[in-house]
Amino acid sequence: MASAWIAMLAMLLLAFVNGTKHEVEWSPCAEVHSTSTVVVLGSPVTASCLIRDDCPLVKGQAAPNVVWKLDQRSLTEDNESEGSTAASASEGGWNSTVFIPSFTKTRGVLTCSVLHASQCQIVGGVDIRAGSPPDVPQGLRCLTNLTKPETLLCQWDQGPDTHLPTNYSLHTEIRDLSENNTYMLPPDIHHFKIPRAGFVLFSNIEIYVKAVNALGQATSKHLLLEPMSSAKFDPPKVLKFQAEPNRFGCLKLSWSLSEQQKWVVTKVNLEVQLKTANSRSEEPVPVPRVVRQKPLDLCNLLHGTEYSVKIRVSYKQSQWSEWSNNKTGVTLERAPNGQLDSWLKVSGEKRQKLLSVDLFWKVSKQFRPNGKNLSYIVSVRKPPGEKLCITRERHCAFRLPQGVWKVFLSARNAAGTSQPTEIPVFKQRALPAVSDIDVIPYGERSLLVQWTRIDSSSITGYVVEWRPLWEMNASFILFDNIDRNQSNIIISEIIEPYKPYEISVYPRYKDGIGFSQSISAYSRQKAPSIAPNLRVWETGPFGIELTWEEIPLLQRNGIVQSYRIFYWNEQGNIKVVDAAVEKRSVILDGLKPSSNYKAFIMVSTGGGSLNGSEVTLKTESLDPLAIILIVISSGVGLPLFIIISVLVCCSKRLKICFWPKIPDPANSSIKKWTASDSVQDIPLANDTQEPSLIYLSHLSLLDPPQKSLEKRGGGISDDPWFRSSDTSDLGESICGSPHIFNPGYTGLFEDSVPYATVVFDSPYSSQPPSQSHAYLRSESTQPLLEEEPEELSSPKEYQNIPVHREQVFFRECLDDGLDDGLDNGELCTLWDDFPMLRALAMNDVEIET
Repeated sequence: MASAWIAMLAMLLLAFVNGTKHEVEWSPCAEVHSTSTVVVLGSPVTASCLIRDDCPLVKGQAAPNVVWKLDQRSLTEDNESEGSTAASASEGGWNSTVFIPSFTKTRGVLTCSVLHASQCQIVGGVDIRAGSPPDVPQGLRCLTNLTKPETLLCQWDQGPDTHLPTNYSLHTEIRDLSENNTYMLPPDIHHFKIPRAGFVLFSNIEIYVKAVNALGQATSKHLLLEPMSSAKFDPPKVLKFQAEPNRFGCLKLSWSLSEQQKWVVTKVNLEVQLKTANSRSEEPVPVPRVVRQKPLDLCNLLHGTEYSVKIRVSYKQSQWSEWSNNKTGVTLERAPNGQLDSWLKVSGEKRQKLLSVDLFWKVSKQFRPNGKNLSYIVSVRKPPGEKLCITRERHCAFRLPQGVWKVFLSARNAAGTSQPTEIPVFKQRALPAVSDIDVIPYGERSLLVQWTRIDSSSITGYVVEWRPLWEMNASFILFDNIDRNQSNIIISEIIEPYKPYEISVYPRYKDGIGFSQSISAYSRQKAPSIAPNLRVWETGPFGIELTWEEIPLLQRNGIVQSYRIFYWNEQGNIKVVDAAVEKRSVILDGLKPSSNYKAFIMVSTGGGSLNGSEVTLKTESLDPLAIILIVISSGVGLPLFIIISVLVCCSKRLKICFWPKIPDPANSSIKKWTASDSVQDIPLANDTQEPSLIYLSHLSLLDPPQKSLEKRGGGISDDPWFRSSDTSDLGESICGSPHIFNPGYTGLFEDSVPYATVVFDSPYSSQPPSQSHAYLRSESTQPLLEEEPEELSSPKEYQNIPVHREQVFFRECLDDGLDDGLDNGELCTLWDDFPMLRALAMNDVEIET
């Protein structure tokens, strides 16, 4: 098997070296023949293998077993589409043939093998290539390079691949010299540079290309040309571009060819491209044939205008060179000429002496500034007249008297002043406005404005005015005058995407300007740059009111169409509320008290939406009164509330339980107060503070100390109430008793004895009060546990009201010989009515004894 592979490799090497032969001998005892080793792709192929009798591989065999293979794939009689084989005896040996109906491979090795001793050994083979004849070369073209060394570069298209080695050759013939040249090219090369010796610049040369391979040859069309006419020049140079004295509207152009091509002296074509400084278009200006280095005058240009120029050259029908460098020049100035387009707006009432006027203007198609530094003059009369303003802008605001009916506008430069443009001054009148104004985006930097025309013979035209909304200066206002039969216009000046503009349409009448109709528009919209921040305005237990600021104008990027609030509770239940665009506030209702919520705002324009930042909200807790109202408002709570109210109001026992009455000794109704001028209300401990409420929770009867009752006579010092050092439970006098504070008062001779101590303490607490209470000692002799009549009015809490009454003192029911004008029977009756006082009297008698 190894010997078979070695034989195959040897066969392939030999076939590659001798590819043009039709047969290859592999063994001394075998020969392989083929009709052709190079065939047209898809054509049939026939091959034969002759094996001699003396071949060792067939000795002892009645007939050799021959196997044909194409690139290791066997060709059998069973597969006729790939090929068929046949074997027969011949003189001196055996002959085997193979027929392939369509050879579809571009290259393949066809081998003949003999099956011997269960092994297939190759005895011969042939290398076959398939392809197509070359196509005719197309597109032959040649270009002359005038840069030294000069060459003539020719190129062509070789067509589809032939799958066979194809050689190209370039043939030239100079007719004037009868000189022929052939240039052989490497395989698959389809361009060649003819050296300078092979052509003459100004003599015609005939050129063609020939392609050759094993299956045939093809020749291109003959090209006849003058090498100079196919030359492409280097970019020329602009030397000078300037105005000449006293030549208005003309500039002189000086130019030359490149340094390496200055030797060319023939006439060439020149093309000039002029452009003004503020022009966007570049229109080439063709110029007749010119001789190099001859200056060229360019006239009929605008006066006082800056131009930039560049040029390019060619010879006859050759390609244009690249453009030259730029050069600028300014024509001489002349006085401006032509009319200006204007737009005058008047504001102010008729009764005002002076009207406010805004005048706008722009350059019309007929106007020629004829200079660079242009200024404008507005005057009441034709110049020289009273000047209202002089400015370089295209807007002027001034005050105008009521009687002026027209103004004049002129343009001025360094060379002079133009003829004035007369502008009528129309007063404000209630003339109809246009209707159905609409603005549609017309690209990113333009807007289409449409409106309904006014059907009136007095209409002379319309004025379309537009301005950027973020600029308040009137100098940014632009306008355009429209014919009366037109109802739309495309505006593009200063229009930018994502920015707001206000467009207004004014109708022009013969005797005035009508009312305007305005609309805001964007040429293109997108989502806002920022979203507003939510702020809590008011919070309740069941709802929260949110507000937000308006988005800045330049950050909206479109017309705001909606605000949408998304909020959710701690369980994640999301709700959505749409807010009115003009209000910028919303109320979230149906919330739960003392609950946390989260929310954010989404703002949308015609070009997209943007979400704001997330905020945390919390509702207030529910007030107890509100709970009662909620219960009352329910069907079950109202009857229950009515029943409880009736029971409380009608039941005395319940009334005492809910509102117990605590007698106040300071407000006794039986005590008679002195009218003495010296009696004053005892002030509180702190005049700046109100006394806190005092609860009376303890009453005690005090016995006079024994040591202080040795005798009944004496002054104030003998009174036990004044000598006692422990007076913490006596307190201060509530009533301001005159017997206590009067220096002439003695408890001995006056049989009135303080009989009670009022202890003040807070309810339900055993701790001492945290603040010092303002309390006073009572001088009242009225029983403390008896209720006051409800019809008697009491003074305010712990406030003594002095009244003019005579003083009454309760004494013992004894005839002591003292007559102070009181009936003893009355007093006894009083003692009977006050048992506590009687007890005091009895204790007093016991002490005396």
